[in-house]
Amino acid sequence: MNLHHDIPSLRHALRGRGRIAFVPTMGNLHEGHIALMRAAREHADTVVASIFVNRLQFGPGEDFDRYPRTLQADSEKLAAAGVDALFAPTESDLYPEPQGYFVEPPDLQHLLEGEFRPGHFRGVATVVLKLFNCVQPQVALFGKKDYQQLMLIRAMTRQLALPIEIVGVDTVRAEDGLALSSRNAYLSPKERQEAPRLIETLRALRGRLLAEGITRREILEQEAVETLDKRGWKTDYIAVRQQADLLPPQEEGRKLVIVAASRLGQTRLIDNLEV
Repeated sequence: MNLHHDIPSLRHALRGRGRIAFVPTMGNLHEGHIALMRAAREHADTVVASIFVNRLQFGPGEDFDRYPRTLQADSEKLAAAGVDALFAPTESDLYPEPQGYFVEPPDLQHLLEGEFRPGHFRGVATVVLKLFNCVQPQVALFGKKDYQQLMLIRAMTRQLALPIEIVGVDTVRAEDGLALSSRNAYLSPKERQEAPRLIETLRALRGRLLAEGITRREILEQEAVETLDKRGWKTDYIAVRQQADLLPPQEEGRKLVIVAASRLGQTRLIDNLEV
């Protein structure tokens, strides 16, 4: 596997490499990331990963400074997974001058995650578009765990007519159901035992939603929030939304997704469950 820090050397190395699949990450890789790399191999001749902790998507007081940087260990995992090239720019490589141009997503950026992390999706969309321009892939893969992010990137790619296929990959979970995440490392042993309660709550909500219908949606959402918060969680939202646009469902028969974000101790966990 070749490691590149600057854009010119990356572009030079990728010339004539056939169909390129790209997986952007912030590093501190786990099995969920590796599953994306393996899936990428099924879509292209060349697999490229990136590692970049993007300051633009972190808000004040978030964990930008303490987010784990583990490039050596990550490189070994990617090489073992058969990744062909790793793009690991520094901030000065990717932002050689202050970023004055930004991708401004539509209203969806202000809902759900966007309500609690203002500016987050603006930073995500901007860095993803910039990485797309650096790598110039034909296909890019993203995990469904960040469901709203996947929706926004698909819409951006479509509306800006980018020649890139966006592939969503199912969430990888631990044996007890907890969605794999780099931030799981922040959990204490006691919190790690409690953490699967989030997906258990979403599964219970899905069962009640299927049995009672969407007319009870808001009541069921609130009861799910209370279920977690009574156990010491601090829940930002548990919401039933349409898969197509993440808006509240107005009629039966739509494909739905339950999205959630809740804080356990100092760790904010997100998850979702398609209905």
